Amino acid sequence: MGDMDPHIFAVAEEAYKQMARDERNQSIIVSGESGAGKTVSAKYAMRYFATVSGAATEANVEEKVLASNPIMEAIGNAKTTRNDNSSRFGKYIEIGFDKRYRIIGANMRTYLLEKSRVVFQADEERNYHIFYQLCASSHLPEFKNLKLGSADDFHCTNQGRNPVIDGVDDAKEMCTTQHAFSLLGINELNQKGLFQVLAAILHLGNVEIKDRDSDSSIIPPNNRHLTVFCELMGVTYQDMSHWLCHKKLKTAQETYIKPIPRLQASNARDALAKHIYAKVFNWIVDHVNKSLRATVKQHSFIGVLDIYGFETFEINSFEQFCINYANEKLQQQFNMVRTEQFGDKQCLFQHYGAPCHKMPKGSDDSWAQKLYNTHLKTCSLFEKPRMSNKAFIIQHFADKVQYQCDGFLEKNKDTVNEEQINVLKASKLDLLVELFQDGEKVTSPSGTAPGGRTRLSVKPKEIRPGASSKEHKKTVGCQFRNSLAMLMETLNATTPHYVRCIKPNDLKFPFTFDPKRAVQQLRACGVLETIRISAAGFPSRWTYQEFFSRYRVLMKQKDVLSDRRLTCRNVLEKLVQDQDKYQFGKTKIFFRAGQVAYLEKLRADKLRKACVRIQKTIRCWLVRKKYLRKKHAAITIQRYTRGHQARCLVKYMRQTLAAITIQKFQRMCVQRKLYLQKQAAALVMQTILRAYMARQKYQGLLRNHKAVFIQKHVRGWLARQRYKRSLRAIVYLQCCIRRMKAKKELKTLKIEARSVEHFKKLNVGMENKIMQLQRKLDEQAKDNRVTSERLNCLETSHAVESEKLKVEVSKLKGIEEEAKNNANRVTSLLEELERLRKELTTTQKEKKTIEDWATKYRDEMEKMVAELKQQNGLLKTDKDDLNRMIKEQSQQMTEKMTRALAEETQQLESDLNEERSRYQNLLTEHLRLEERYDDLKEEITLSVSVPKPGHRRTDSTHSSNGSECTYNSEFAESEESSRHGEDVTRGMDTSLTLKLQKRVTELEQEKSSLRNELENKEEQFQRARDDEEHKKSRGAELEYESLKRQELDSENKKLKHDLTAMRQSLLGNAGAGAGAPGSPPYKVLMDQLNSSCEELEVRKEEVLILRSQLVSQKEAMQHKETMTEPVHYAEDVHKMKDSGAITQAYLGLKETNRSPTADFHRLNEDGELWLVYEGLKETNRLLEGQMQQQRRSYDNEVEVLRGELQSVKEENNRQQQLLAQNLQLPPEARIEASLQHEITRLTNENLEMLRTEDPTAYRSAKVNILRRMVDLMEQLEKQDKTIRKLKKQLKVFSKKIGEMGAGQVDTISPGQMVEETVRPVNIPRREKDFQGMLEYKKEDELKLVKNLILELKPRGVAVNLIPGLPAYILFMCLRHADYVNDDQKVRTLLTSTINSIKKILKKRGDDFETVSFWLSNTCRFLHCLKQYSGDESFMKHNTPKQNDHCLSNFDLAEYRQVLSDLAIQIYQQLIKCMENILQPMIVSGMLEHETIQGVSGVKPTGLRKRTSSIADEGTYTLETILRQLSAFHSTMCQHGTDPELIKQVVKQQFYIIGAVTLNNLLLRKDMCSWSKGMQIRYNVSQLEEWLRDKSLMLCGAKETLEPLIQAAQLLQVKKKTDEDAEAICSMCNSLSTSQIVKVLNLYTPVNEFEERVSVTFIRTIQTRLRDRCETPQLLMDTKIIYPVTFPFNPSSLALETIQIPGSLNLAFLTRV
Repeated sequence: MGDMDPHIFAVAEEAYKQMARDERNQSIIVSGESGAGKTVSAKYAMRYFATVSGAATEANVEEKVLASNPIMEAIGNAKTTRNDNSSRFGKYIEIGFDKRYRIIGANMRTYLLEKSRVVFQADEERNYHIFYQLCASSHLPEFKNLKLGSADDFHCTNQGRNPVIDGVDDAKEMCTTQHAFSLLGINELNQKGLFQVLAAILHLGNVEIKDRDSDSSIIPPNNRHLTVFCELMGVTYQDMSHWLCHKKLKTAQETYIKPIPRLQASNARDALAKHIYAKVFNWIVDHVNKSLRATVKQHSFIGVLDIYGFETFEINSFEQFCINYANEKLQQQFNMVRTEQFGDKQCLFQHYGAPCHKMPKGSDDSWAQKLYNTHLKTCSLFEKPRMSNKAFIIQHFADKVQYQCDGFLEKNKDTVNEEQINVLKASKLDLLVELFQDGEKVTSPSGTAPGGRTRLSVKPKEIRPGASSKEHKKTVGCQFRNSLAMLMETLNATTPHYVRCIKPNDLKFPFTFDPKRAVQQLRACGVLETIRISAAGFPSRWTYQEFFSRYRVLMKQKDVLSDRRLTCRNVLEKLVQDQDKYQFGKTKIFFRAGQVAYLEKLRADKLRKACVRIQKTIRCWLVRKKYLRKKHAAITIQRYTRGHQARCLVKYMRQTLAAITIQKFQRMCVQRKLYLQKQAAALVMQTILRAYMARQKYQGLLRNHKAVFIQKHVRGWLARQRYKRSLRAIVYLQCCIRRMKAKKELKTLKIEARSVEHFKKLNVGMENKIMQLQRKLDEQAKDNRVTSERLNCLETSHAVESEKLKVEVSKLKGIEEEAKNNANRVTSLLEELERLRKELTTTQKEKKTIEDWATKYRDEMEKMVAELKQQNGLLKTDKDDLNRMIKEQSQQMTEKMTRALAEETQQLESDLNEERSRYQNLLTEHLRLEERYDDLKEEITLSVSVPKPGHRRTDSTHSSNGSECTYNSEFAESEESSRHGEDVTRGMDTSLTLKLQKRVTELEQEKSSLRNELENKEEQFQRARDDEEHKKSRGAELEYESLKRQELDSENKKLKHDLTAMRQSLLGNAGAGAGAPGSPPYKVLMDQLNSSCEELEVRKEEVLILRSQLVSQKEAMQHKETMTEPVHYAEDVHKMKDSGAITQAYLGLKETNRSPTADFHRLNEDGELWLVYEGLKETNRLLEGQMQQQRRSYDNEVEVLRGELQSVKEENNRQQQLLAQNLQLPPEARIEASLQHEITRLTNENLEMLRTEDPTAYRSAKVNILRRMVDLMEQLEKQDKTIRKLKKQLKVFSKKIGEMGAGQVDTISPGQMVEETVRPVNIPRREKDFQGMLEYKKEDELKLVKNLILELKPRGVAVNLIPGLPAYILFMCLRHADYVNDDQKVRTLLTSTINSIKKILKKRGDDFETVSFWLSNTCRFLHCLKQYSGDESFMKHNTPKQNDHCLSNFDLAEYRQVLSDLAIQIYQQLIKCMENILQPMIVSGMLEHETIQGVSGVKPTGLRKRTSSIADEGTYTLETILRQLSAFHSTMCQHGTDPELIKQVVKQQFYIIGAVTLNNLLLRKDMCSWSKGMQIRYNVSQLEEWLRDKSLMLCGAKETLEPLIQAAQLLQVKKKTDEDAEAICSMCNSLSTSQIVKVLNLYTPVNEFEERVSVTFIRTIQTRLRDRCETPQLLMDTKIIYPVTFPFNPSSLALETIQIPGSLNLAFLTRV
C-alpha cells in the first residue's frame, strides 16, 4: 500500500509498521484549511488503527475510541461558510497500544476552542451542532423540562439565518450523540445535567437588558428567559439579575458595588455564556479521557493531530496571530531549514505575554508602540504599515500577514465577573458545582478568548493546591504558548507523518478543482518550499545507520568497522566510482537522482546469488539426512540383539546373589532378637532410678523457693519501717528550718521595705537571672517528659510480658495435670507389660508382635529426638537473629541521633550566619544614614555661619587651635548646637531635621533589637556547640551568691570611701580641738571604724569560705551524676537484653515440650517418657525461678524510676513556687533566700549520696551539716546587724562632724588650713610596682586623641613599634580611669576614641593601609576589653598577673558591642577599598592575559574584535594580582591583624575574583572555548599555590572559586552523549542551570577539532537539571560581603612592660 498513490490508509499503515518495527512512538499531523478534510482524514486514520489492531481486552476500546468522534463533533464542530462540519478546535489523540500492538486506550488533548461562536455567528453560519440537536429534540419527553423550541427562537442560534444543513437530521444526530455518551460511561443523570446547562446557555442569550440611565442598566422583572435560566441552573433570580447589571470594585480599604451600562452588561452576559460553555466542553473532554484511559500499562502510542492551517484574512486579529504562531512551530518541525528565520520571529511571539504582566492598565495603542520600539529596528521580519499606527506586519513562511491590534489585550485577558461565578458556585445543580469547583485553583482549561474567529483551548498541567493566586490569572497567550510547547515536545519525541489536506474549491462543489487555490494552499503549507529544497541537487538522503542496515549485504566482513561513518565512506567509494554522485554530511549521506536505484540493483543481485547458494546447501542436507537415517536403523538392530544376550547373563547372576542375601538376613534376625531383650531390661532399670532422683531434686527446689519468698516479704517490711522513721525525722527537721527561715525573711522584708534606692540598684540584671532560671526549669521539664516517656514504655513492655508469662504458667499447670494423669496410666501400663511378658512364652505370634512394636518405638523415638534437635537449632538461630537485630537497632539509633545533632548544629550555624549578615547590612545602612546626617548638619552649619555684618567674634582659643577644632566630642557638639540654636533654626529645614532624627531613632531601635536577636542566636549556638562545657560550669543559682559577694564588696568599698572622706573632713577640721587627731572623740571614732573594718574582713573571709565549700560540693555532685548516669543506662539495656533472651529460651523449651499425644501407651511402655517429663518440669522450675527473679529486679527498677520521677516533679514544683516567691521579694531578701535555698539543696543532695553509700555516715553527716547551717545562719544575721549598726554610726558621726566644723570654718584662714592638712598626711610610702596603667589629665584628652589617632601615621607605627600599640595605650588610660572610679572620664575617653576612629576613616577611607591599621587596633582594643573584663570565660586565658589587672569598677559590655559594630564597619570599608583596587585587574589578569603562551591559538571566527579597557602597556596579568594579594597580606600581618580575621579577608578577596571572572565569562562569547578553560584552570591553580604558600588553604577561599573551576571544566569536557550530560550534571553542582546552559550556548570552537554544542544536548542538560532547587539568577552578586566574626584572641603581652616611644608625643602620660 505504501507504493501506491498517496492515501490516508497508507500513512496510517506506515506509522503502524514503524511503531511495531522500530518500537518508537509515532505521530500523524493532519493540517489544512477549514473544509479541506482534516477531521475526516483523522477519523479514517483512527478507523484504520481500530480495524487493524483490535482491542487488548473485551471492553471494545476501539469502539469507544471511534465513539468519541460524534461527541467531539457535536460540541466542537459547526457550520461555516467554507465547511458544513468545521472543527472549531484542534485536537491531539494518543491511541495507546500494548506489547502485542493492540489498542488498550486513548487520550485526547484539545486546542483553540472558538468560544465566541456561542454568542455570535456570521451570515450563513451556525452555532455548535449540540444546540440545534437539542432544539430539534425538544418535543421528546425527556427534554420537556428544558423549555426549548425552534432554533429560530433563540438569539444564540438564529444569527446566521440558516439553521438547517442539507442532508443532516439534527434529531437523529442527537440520538447518535446520546448513544456515544452512554458508550463512553457518562450516565443518564450527568447527561441530563449537561443538557440543562446547554439549554440554560440558550435562555441566557435571550435575556434582554435595558438602559436605566446612561451609566446603569436593568433587567425587567420576571424575565421569562432569565427565570428559566435560574431554574435550570439552580440559582436565585435576584442574585443573577443583580450581578448581571452590577460589578464589585475593591480598593485597599473598602469594597464598592457599581452599576454598569447596558453595553457592558451585555458583554458580561455573553462572557458568562462563553465561560459556562468552555467549562462544559472541558468537563466532557475530561470524562471522555477517563473512559478511554488504559487499564494496563501502555507500551507505545500513535498520536493523531487534527490541527488548523495557515490563515490570512482581510482583517487579522489575535486569533490569527496565535494560529499562525502554531503553524510556524509545526513548519519548523516539518522543515528544519527555516529554523534560523523562525528564531528571529520567536522574540515577537515571546513578547506577547507582556500585556498580562507588564501592562495591567495598558491599551492596544501602547502595546503597539512597545512592539515598534522593541522590534522595528532589531528584527528584519517585523514591519510597520505605512498608513496605520495600530497594526504590524510579520513575514511568515507562507506570506506576509498584517495584524490589527484592536482588541488584543481584552481577548488575551478573557475576564469574567467573579460575582457571577460565585452565584453559579452556590447552585443546587450538582453538575454545575462540579464544573466550577476548581475555579479557584486553576484557570479554565480551555483558555479561551472572548471573541474572534477561533479561540484557544489549552489543557495545562495541573497546578498544585498551594499555588499562588497569580497563577490563576494566566492569560490566553501564556496558556496557548505553554500548551503548544508541550505539543512540540511530544512531537519531537515521536516519528512524525504528515497529511496535508488540500481544498479543491471554495464553493463546496463536487468534482471541481481550482488550481490557483490549490497552489495557494500548497504554499501556505510549506510543501512547495520543501520540494524546492529537495530538488536543489540531492533529493535522496540516508542516515549512516540506515544506509549501513540497508546495504550491509554489499559489504565484506573486513569492510565493517566500528565507525559507521568511515564504513559507509569506504563502501561507497568501491560501489560508486563517480564521487560527484553523492556527498557526506554530519549525520546523513546525500545522493543524486538515480543513485539509490543503482544501489538497490546491486543489492538485489547480491541477494539473488545468496538464494542460489542457499538452495544448493539445502539439497545436499536433505540427501545426507536420508543416508544417516538408514545407518541409524542398522545400528539400532545390532544394539537390541546384543542387549538381549546381556540381560540373560545378568538374570542368572542376580538370582545367585539373592540366595546369599536371604541366608545372611535370617542369621542376623536371630542374633538381633536376643540383643533387644537384654536392652529392654536395662532401660527399665535406668528409668526407675532416674525418676526417683528427679523427685528428690524437685522437693529441694520447692523448699528453697518458699524460704526465699518468706525472706523477701520480711525484709521488705523492715525496710518500710526504717523509711517511715527517717521520713518523720526529715519532716520534723524541715519544719524547724523553714520556721527559722520564715522569721528571718520577715525581718529582711521589714528592712528592705525602707530601702527603695537599693532595690533599684539590685534590680539591674535580675531579668537575665530570671530568664536563666526559666530556661533551667524548661530543661528540667523536658528531662521529666523524657523520663516519663521511658517509664511508660517500660510499663507497657512489662504489662505485655506479664500477660505472656501468665498464659505460659496456665499452660504449664495444664501440662502438669495431664502428666499426673499419665503417671497413673503408666502404672497400669507396667502391669499390662508384666502380663504380656508372662504370656510371651505361650505363643510365637505374640512374641513377633512385641518385636514389631519395639522396632516402631525405636524409629519414633529417633524421629522425636531429631525433631527436638532441629527445634533447638532453630531457637538458637532465632536468638542470634534477635541479638543481631538489637545491636543493629542500637547502632541505627546512635547514627540517627548523631545525624540529627549534626543537622541541628548546621541549621543553627546557618541561622547565625544569616542573622549576622542581616545585622551587619543594617549596620552599614545605619552608618550611611549617620554619614548623610553629618553631611547635612555640616552643610546647614556652613550655610548658617556665612559672615554677615555685625557677626559675633569667635573666641581666640578656637581661632588659634584650628587643628584641635577638627575633633569635638558629642558633649561639645551638643553645647555648640545649643549655643547657636537660634541661628541654625533660621537657615535650616526643620522638617528635614525632624525626619532625619526620627529615622536615626528608628534605626537605633532596630539596631538594638537586631543586636538582642543576634545575641540570642549566638547564645543558642554556643549552648548547642559547647554543651559539655556548660554541664561542667556552674549553675545559674551560684550567680545569686556572686551577686551577694559583689554586694558585700561594694558595701565594703563604700564604707572605706566614707571612712576616707571622714578622715579628710576630720583633717580639714584639725584646727578645732574636738576634731583634732589627738582628741578623744577622734580616737573613739577611729577605734570603732577600725574594729568594724576588721569584723567586715572576717565576715568576708567566712562568706568566701562558705562559697568555696558550696561550689566544691556542687561540682562533686555533678561529676558523680555524669559518672553514674551512663552506667544506669548500660545496666538497663543489659537487663532488657537478658530478659528477652530468657523469654525466648523459655518459649523455645515450651515448644520442644509439646509432643504428640497419640499412641501414648506404646511410647511410654518402658517408662522413659516419665523421666523426660520430670526433667522438663525441673527445667521449667529453674526457668520460672529465673523469670521471677528477673521480674523482681524489673519491678524494683520501675519503682526506683517512679520514685525518681516523683522526686523530680516535686523538686520542679518546689522550684517554681520558690521562684514565684522570690520574684515578690525585695532584691536583698531575694538574693539571701536564693542563697539559703541553694545551701539547703546541695546539703540534701550530699545527704542523699551518703545515705545510699553508708547509712551510719549519713546520720552523722546530717547532724553536722545541720549544726553548721545553724551556725552560718547566725553568723549571717550578726553580720547584717553589724553592717546596719555601722551605717547608723557613720550617719551620726557625719552629722556631728558637720555641726562641729560649721562654726570653725570662718575662723581658719586658707593658709592655716593648707598647713594643718598637710602635716598629718605626711606619711612615708612604699614604692609600688608598675601596674600597667597610664594617667592623664582630663584637659589632655583632646591632645591624647589627636596625637594617638588623628595625626598618627600607620606606616611608621607598623614598621618600628609593636603591633596594636595605640590600642594598648588607650586601654591603659582606660584602666586608670576605672581604677580611680571616674565614670565620666571612662565615658568621654571611649566616646572620643570611637568618634576619632570614625573621622580618620571618613577622611582617609580609600587608603588600604590606614583602614587595615585601624581595623587591627580596634580589634585589639576590643580583645583587651574582653580579656580584662573580669568574666571567667575570658580570665581562664590570662596569667595570674593579667588577672590582677582586670577592670574592677565598671562593666563595659555595652561599649564592647559598640566597638564590635565599629570593627564591622571598618571591615566592610576595608573590603570595599580592596575591591576597588582589585576590580580593574581581575578580567585582564584572569581571562584576557595569556599566562600559558600559545594555548589560546586563533580567535573564534565570526566574532567581533574586543579590546581591553586598559592599554597594552598597562595590561594587568595574573602576576600583578598575586603581587597585590601578597601586598594586602603583608600589610595586615605587619599591623598585627588576627589570623582568623586575615582568613576572612582572603576568603572575601577570592570570592570577588571568582565572581567577577565568572560574570565576564558568561557575558563574553570569545572567552567560552576549550583553550580558555585550560587558561582559567591554570590561573586558579596559581591562586591555590599562593594560598598554600601563605598557609591559608583551610580558610574557605578555595571553595569560593568552585563555580569558576566548574565553569572551566565545563569548557573542557566532552559534550555529546547522554553519559557526558550525566557527568556534567554531577560535576557542576555549584553552578546554576541558567549558568550551565549559558556557557554551553556561548561555547565557540576555535579550530577544526572542536564542535559547537548541539541544541539536543543542551535540552538534555535542562531536562536533567529541571528538579534542581535554585535561584534563576545568571550572574553572581559581586557586592555580597560574608558576615564577619571576631574570635577572642587574648594577648600574652604584659601591660607593665609596654614602653611609650617619644615619637608619639605622649609625654603628658604618666605611668602608674
